[in-house]
Amino acid sequence: MTDLEKTILLEISTLQEPQLADVLKYVRFVKFGLVDSEEIEKRFDESWKRVRARAKELNITQEDIEAEIRAVREGK
Repeated sequence: MTDLEKTILLEISTLQEPQLADVLKYVRFVKFGLVDSEEIEKRFDESWKRVRARAKELNITQEDIEAEIRAVREGK
C-alpha cells in the first residue's frame, strides 16, 4: 500500500457514515470519468438488460411505464 493510499484511509477513517457514502459516490464518479466511451456504452447496455429482465419478472409493460409517467406529469 502506498503512502497516499494510507493517508486516504486515515482521512476517511474519521468520517461519519453519511460522509463515507458521499466519499464512495465521489470515488465512483472519478472512476467512471476515467472509463472510455466503449466501456460506458457496454455498462449502459448491461444496465438496460438488467432493467428489462426485472420489469419482465414483475410483469411491468411498456404501457404501464407510460401510464406512470403520464400520472406523474399530471401530478396524480
